[in-house]
Parts: sequence; structure tokens; C-alpha cells
Amino acid sequence: MTRAARRLLPLLPPAILVGVVSAVVLIGATELAHLLEHWLWQPQGAWWTVVVLTAGGLLTGLIVRFTPGHAGHDPATEGLAGAPPLPVSAVPGVLAALFVTLAFGVSLGPEAPTIAANVALAAWFGKRVMPKAPVAVWVGLALAGTLGAMFATPIAAALLLSEVPSKEGDAPLWDRMAAPLLAAAAGALTVRFLNPSMEFTLDVPAYAPGAGDLVTASVVGCVACLIGMGMVHLFPHFHRIAHSARNTVLLLTLGGVVLGVLGVIGGRITLFKGLDQMKQLASDPGAYSMPQLVLIIVVKCLALLVAASAGFRGGRIFPSAFIGVAVGVLAAALPWPGMPLALAVAAGSMGACVAVSRSGWLSLFLGVVLGGSVALVPVLCVAILPAWLIATGRPEMRVDVTAPASAPGRAPG
Repeated sequence: MTRAARRLLPLLPPAILVGVVSAVVLIGATELAHLLEHWLWQPQGAWWTVVVLTAGGLLTGLIVRFTPGHAGHDPATEGLAGAPPLPVSAVPGVLAALFVTLAFGVSLGPEAPTIAANVALAAWFGKRVMPKAPVAVWVGLALAGTLGAMFATPIAAALLLSEVPSKEGDAPLWDRMAAPLLAAAAGALTVRFLNPSMEFTLDVPAYAPGAGDLVTASVVGCVACLIGMGMVHLFPHFHRIAHSARNTVLLLTLGGVVLGVLGVIGGRITLFKGLDQMKQLASDPGAYSMPQLVLIIVVKCLALLVAASAGFRGGRIFPSAFIGVAVGVLAAALPWPGMPLALAVAAGSMGACVAVSRSGWLSLFLGVVLGGSVALVPVLCVAILPAWLIATGRPEMRVDVTAPASAPGRAPG
């Protein structure tokens, strides 16, 4: 056995454990939230939407203000990865805030808080069992395990991690990827075992390639990317306005009120992280007129901006994918050029995610998975390039906060 193999081997058993635990944390948080969501949202009426989201804002504010670690980093200031590990004492607050986000209909996904919680647990575990291993190793394992569990496949984790700059010099790619890939596979298999019905593919007609697909997919991807870049441009302004309220509890409660009003305007399809709502939108696109689709897109964009700016704990990938799917449904409904729905939703979700995540691989992966056909791969590989040219070199959907006191959880009051 070579020296490189002997160096990798001790990491493999912990990688499996980290992947399994990452999946259990994700499933536990999302399933518990789903149970409360089912009970919480039975009443109908505009007033109830405002009440629930206001209550969700108040609860999140109390969690952020008073729990150890203040429910983690402000997601507005962090990307999908890169934040330092939280102390393990912060994990209950992070998961409690995520639970409220998912159950109370806030327009954010589970990715950022789940990754933060799993990274904290993995770093705490690694410091005890392998203290000489760099913290970055455990961060990578937790990130991979969470992404593998979230998408029920290790492919998304492998693609995303391949974009992360290497800190190991000239180490071969597969030396760097072996343990994270195993963690991602363990997370994915755990989800498949515990929740076999988990499915991301939208219920759309099978894709049949056409002559003009490269052009139409590129146009839809660019339109969705431009909408996403509009959110990126507005994000710091929303964040600055929101944080003029120095009281964390007040800020998040008011954020909940605004989200409730937006939910009344756009309907319940504009609430929540967006996965179930994508399926609803794509399975019956004829149920929505073009003005309704435009309204849904505008409201969801505003809801994402408000939720992320106010300090609700959650990620931006799922709601941005929903926005892209809505753009695709709208494009497929146009009288020209008869664009296949599968291609339209795939290109739209891909373009929106390019703008928001700035990860080409993750965006391409989401487009293919949501469209549900490997035949989309060559078309999307070309269509992503114009969208990438729009987004590259521009600011990311992230806020630089130089004064720690301005972050939720650290504000007075």
C-alpha cells in the first residue's frame, strides 16, 4: 500500500459516520418541520398566512437573540460553504431556527443551517478522534455528507467540491475527493433508506430534442439569470434597510409580517422553500395564466430577499430554483417557439441558480435533475455558458458585514 493510500485509509470510516449523521440531522429537521407544517397550515384565509409568518418571525427572533451561538452565522453574510465551524453548543439553536423556517413557510431552503449544524458536529467529533487532522477535512466531510443527503445522490457533492480551491498543493483530485465522496454516498444511501420516496424530478413530459433547443434554452437561462442578478444587486440594499432596526426580535417579527403580506399577494405557492411548489407548478402549468406566473415570480423574488435580509436561517438555492422553474413554465406557455416544458424548467432553474449560487456544476446538476432527462445534458452544457458570462465577475449574493454588531443575534435588545 502506498503512502498516499495509507494517509487516506484512516479517514474512510469517519467519512461514513459523518455522512450518516449528516443525513439523519437533515431528515430529522425536515420531517419534524413537515409534521408541524401539515398541522399549522390547515386553516385557510389570508389572515392566517400573516399570523403564521409573523409568529415564525417572532420565534426566530427569540431563538437568534437568546440561544447559545445566536443560531449561527447570518446567512446573508455567508455562502454555501466557507464559514468557520460553529461551537457545538450553537447546534440546537441553528436547528431550532431551521425548524421554524421550514414549518412556518419562510421562503428559504434547509441547506445553509443544515450544513452549519453538521459542520459543527463533525469538527467537534474530529477534534476528539483525530486531533491532528485539519479542521478543513471535517468541514469537507460534513459539507459532502449534507449535500449527498439533500439531493439523495453523491454527484452534487462531488461536482461542488471539485470547484473548491485545493489547499493540498499537488494532491491528485481523487486523493482529495475520496473521503468526501464516501461521506456523500453514505448520506445519500441513508436518505434513500430512511426516505425512499424522496424525489426531485418534476412531473413534466419526457424531453425530446428539437432543432432550436440550444437557442431557446440559452434565452430562458439568460432571462432567469438576469432575474437572479437583479436579486443579487438588490440584496445589500434590502439588508441595509432591514438592519436599520437594531433589535433582532423586532427585525425578524417585522420580516415575518412582510412575508405574510407577500404570501397573501402571491398565494401559498410562493411560500416555503419551493420544492413541493415547483412540482405543483410544473405538474399543472395550465392552471396559471401568464400574469399569474409573473406575479408568482415577482413575489417569490421579494420573499427571498426579505427572508434572507431579515436574518431568517435558511439557504437560497431552493427558492432560486423555484423562481427559475416559474420562468421556465412561463416561457413554455408562450406561443413561440413551442419550447418543451422539461427543457424550459431545466434551463430556467439552471440560470437562476447560476446567479444566486455562482456554482456552475451545481446549477447544471439541478437543471438536469429537475428536468428529469439525461438528454438535457448536452443542451444545458451549452445553454449555461451565456448565463455564466452574465454572472461571472459580478458580486455574489452575499453581504459583507464589517461591524459584528450589525449581525442578527449580536444586535442589542
